[in-house]
Amino acid sequence: MARPIATLNPTTGVTEKTFTPLSETELATKLEQAERTFLNYRRTTFAQRAEKLHRVANLLEKDRDRLAHLATVEMGKPIAAAQAEIEKCAVGCRFYADHGAELLADQPVPISGVKALVRYQPLGVILAVMPWNFPFWQVLRFAAPALMAGNVALLKHSSNVPQCALAIEQLFVDAGYPTGCFQTLLIESEQIAQLVADPRIKAATLTGSEPAGQSLAHHCGHYLKKTVLELGGSDPFIVLPSADLTQAIQTAVTSRTQNNGQSCIAAKRFILAEPIADEFTAGLVAAFQQLKIGDPLDPQTQIGPLATPAIREQLHQQVQDSIAQGARLLCGGELLAGPGNFYPPTILTDIPVQSPAYHEELFGPVAAIFRVRDLDQALELANDTVFGLGASAWTQDPTEQERLTWELEAGAVFINSLVKSDPRLPFGGIKRSGYGRELGREGLLEFVNIKTVWCA
Repeated sequence: MARPIATLNPTTGVTEKTFTPLSETELATKLEQAERTFLNYRRTTFAQRAEKLHRVANLLEKDRDRLAHLATVEMGKPIAAAQAEIEKCAVGCRFYADHGAELLADQPVPISGVKALVRYQPLGVILAVMPWNFPFWQVLRFAAPALMAGNVALLKHSSNVPQCALAIEQLFVDAGYPTGCFQTLLIESEQIAQLVADPRIKAATLTGSEPAGQSLAHHCGHYLKKTVLELGGSDPFIVLPSADLTQAIQTAVTSRTQNNGQSCIAAKRFILAEPIADEFTAGLVAAFQQLKIGDPLDPQTQIGPLATPAIREQLHQQVQDSIAQGARLLCGGELLAGPGNFYPPTILTDIPVQSPAYHEELFGPVAAIFRVRDLDQALELANDTVFGLGASAWTQDPTEQERLTWELEAGAVFINSLVKSDPRLPFGGIKRSGYGRELGREGLLEFVNIKTVWCA
């Protein structure tokens, strides 16, 4: 049964607002509008597109608090983190507004006797299927480069963040974009296949779960349409003996509990060299036990509720199943009484290979601790996963740093730092974490026709 399109407050459990899905006629009208708008919008100049993107950035900053409040009410993100998300969206828009023309400029190729170049042109209507965990950033990091390249966008957002989805559409309207340039579709997930089949949709991108990515890729593959997928992650956080443990522990807490632990690139598996394992574990447990759980609208709150009851139930089941199979609980692990989808910061260790905590993504504030002899075993364990999104490693040894950046199987490797996305750098994964890239120049080129031009 499909989830209703509704704001179900994860803190109170109260349904605050519901929405009626688009009718078939309304959906057809929006598709027609998108196609019609593209035929004109693709002819706008880079300067015109940049001006509008700057307006979006300005509106994001001006309306930061209201937009952040929407995210917190709809999916439980602590308000300070929600405000930071809106600010990051503004940064992303400005990056593409400032650099899009340069990154998309014709690239001359020196060939004797001819004028040869590579030209980048928009594809058309792009469908974006986006998740609830970063309800503004996930959308804007797709939309900013896509619109800067001259495409138009249709957004099918997660059903539990409809007010965020509509607020994003209004941002583009208020910034002066043509009607139909960016449209939010309040539709059921079952209608995505119908959309993909429409010849006016030229490509699609999805951030979300493996099953959702497989489904979209299947339908797009049938119609030979390009996809970009950013799926799950079980990111390793490797700590070796030369690491600055104080900094590593502080970053580990942030990385595992950011967004209430609901981040694909959050550190999930903490792989510790034996000489520092006891000290790091003790520090992590102490820090987890001091985190403030509560109302995400309170600026002092560090851990808010998980987005839905189902997510909390699944996470708790993964923890309990892991314990039943031999994992040892160091803190947390018990459902909290009262309303809301709250789950305590939890740490597991002595984790058996067959348990969920070893091979599944834990989408919540649960850390899995592993001990290893040396760098070789750390790399082997880190790569023993179906995922390959991000990896963080902590060492002061240049030789170890070089091996880690070469041998870790991930779309991004961060040394002595938190794994994060940055508009200046490509973002994406390998293995079952997906394919294609967002952000950077690479993300800008995902939805363009890379055209060879040869003039004799």
